[in-house]
Amino acid sequence: MKLPEKWIWLSKEKHPEKQNTINTVFYNGEKCVYAVAEFTKKYSFEKIIEKIDLRFSADTYFELYLNGEIIATGPVPIGTDFIGNENVRGQHYASEATFEVNGNVAEFFARVKMGPVGDYEYSQGHGGFMLSGCVVFADGTKTVINTDESWLARLNGAYTGAYSYDARIKPGEYSAAEIVTDIWHTRTVPLPLLSEEKLLPDCAEIAVKAGESKTSFTEFDKIYAAYLDIAVKANGTVKIKVTDFETQVDGRSRSAEIVFDGDGEYRSMQVHSVGGLKLEIANESDDEIKLYPAIIAVNYPVTVEAKTRTSDEDLNLVLDVCRHTLKICRQHIHLDSPCHYEPLACTGDYYIESLMTAHSFGDMRLAEFDVIRTAELIRNNGGRMFHTTYSLIWVMMMYDTYMRSGNIAMLKECCDALIMLLDLFETYVDESGIIENPPDYMFIDWLYIDEISLHHPPKALGQTCLNMFYYGALTNAEKVFAIIGETAMAELCSQKAESLKNAVNNLLFDKEKQMYFEGLNTPTPENLLCSWMPQNTSKRYYRKHANILAAYVGICDKSTAQSLIHRIMSDEINGEYQAYFAHYLFEAIYRNGLRDEYTLTVAERWKQPVKDCSKGLAEGFIPPEPTYSFDHSHAWGGTPLYSVPQAITGLEIIEPGYKKIKLNPSLIGLESAAVEIPTPYGMITVTQQKGREAELKIPAEIEVIK
Repeated sequence: MKLPEKWIWLSKEKHPEKQNTINTVFYNGEKCVYAVAEFTKKYSFEKIIEKIDLRFSADTYFELYLNGEIIATGPVPIGTDFIGNENVRGQHYASEATFEVNGNVAEFFARVKMGPVGDYEYSQGHGGFMLSGCVVFADGTKTVINTDESWLARLNGAYTGAYSYDARIKPGEYSAAEIVTDIWHTRTVPLPLLSEEKLLPDCAEIAVKAGESKTSFTEFDKIYAAYLDIAVKANGTVKIKVTDFETQVDGRSRSAEIVFDGDGEYRSMQVHSVGGLKLEIANESDDEIKLYPAIIAVNYPVTVEAKTRTSDEDLNLVLDVCRHTLKICRQHIHLDSPCHYEPLACTGDYYIESLMTAHSFGDMRLAEFDVIRTAELIRNNGGRMFHTTYSLIWVMMMYDTYMRSGNIAMLKECCDALIMLLDLFETYVDESGIIENPPDYMFIDWLYIDEISLHHPPKALGQTCLNMFYYGALTNAEKVFAIIGETAMAELCSQKAESLKNAVNNLLFDKEKQMYFEGLNTPTPENLLCSWMPQNTSKRYYRKHANILAAYVGICDKSTAQSLIHRIMSDEINGEYQAYFAHYLFEAIYRNGLRDEYTLTVAERWKQPVKDCSKGLAEGFIPPEPTYSFDHSHAWGGTPLYSVPQAITGLEIIEPGYKKIKLNPSLIGLESAAVEIPTPYGMITVTQQKGREAELKIPAEIEVIK
């Protein structure tokens, strides 16, 4: 449905200072102009309404209500990078949904925030709200509705900032909304609306006597991505500082300052990562007040939830915590964490989350749209992404998402961006045949080696890994181009991959030690040095990372890969790794036929962290700095949710969309296991008991080959 659209905002004459803002928090450091506008319109008809088909969007956040009930939040984020955001995107996104109505009245109310606050938010630089719809009556007739000058608008100054609210500042008077130029040019998103659930903590009512102050802690059963929902019953002024925490002993926090003037309720406009709340309450009224803290948990809707159950209860807990953390990181854009909410450019996180989704929730539409949005940001910046390794991981995510969804249109839509990316990386390769002059070697892992950060390492600690990811991107790009019929490009990628393979094995493999080292020690040219590209070191490093990736991407033969894995697992090859990089180790083990030997050994590392905190998944295994505090809402480390059932089932997708598969079940050392894997045709189940033949249940539409 694409009806004529009109965007509206506050009157420019009445609110000249509340019209424009910056487009992203990453761009040029200007202070965001923050404003909250409210719009309303009541439609009364002489006929009974059956349903309303709506299309809507706003800049940069909205809550949409119909007949007093909230029906949607948004907009769906564009997806940004850490660079390139000065080039404002050419379009925004709109959602479409159908709502049933009981009666002949449709009264709309929208609360709209102007100004990006979180890293994932993006603005076109001006406040705006749009709604268009088709009202379908019970007799089958229809009429069209649109935002226009007949809608009423007002500024709600009580929202004084992203995390501050003062109810003593009353909303302005409603007046006619003003039509503004459509600079958003919306594209319809292929995503359902987010799900919301109001959750009460262990202490759902707090009483504070007149003139007193009180500090109260209240907790939830798990960590949630949520809006604050704070209500009071009062006869005067109440000041509250609400601080979210994931655990009381660890993790980051964010605070909101709220002032009520009598009875009231506050719903935040920014997502918090909430395991509990600290409430500092000052009752300045002459009567006792009652405070009712709650949260509105929000996430991408879950319609199917597959589970893996094994004879190892500690492993089951790991999988449960990984699944829940994935759930709260799936919004209308994948988040690294609702505590951080970094932009879409953190592809390493979202690639792993997409695979976790495939083995748990099954709905790949969010992953598909993330792939498409990443293509948009690649186009927006001439093929460049801030993290060079992540831009290459995008190619792997594209192919693996296609194999699970079968959406060939996604591949075709991303083709030009893929070519742009590969063309750029070709310029980083010198006459030696390997990448020698990239803008950075980011991101390897969240570790420090010799006081050097592997977030943005020098060549000696990042070059081999970047070349390994480049090889993986070329081999996956070859498959993508072949699928969409670009045979010349597929052949070119094959040739480049073979050339790179030979050069890497010649220049970055130590034949005496029979392992890869992390990079050459040649100096980095002065013109490339910056905050993200330090000068190279004279020390040669032999560590797990490069050797894990060699086995993962298949740049060496299987015998060498197996030898590397054995030496990695025995610590003959040195080096620590975080939960993020463990994904590539799991995959290397699986791809090289060693799942029975090592899968459970790697999975063991998650058991103690989830025992320490089962409310959400810790960001890593080892704090990279003594003062660093991990959050517990980071799904990038949740790869056991994908890797363990993958190892147990031996699943291989032969034809995209699960049309044809192979299964090779193994207990991998367990006494029993029952695995569910969602597909477009229903659930695959693999049940195993030691000493018995595996039981398989496969939807009839799926062909299983041996």
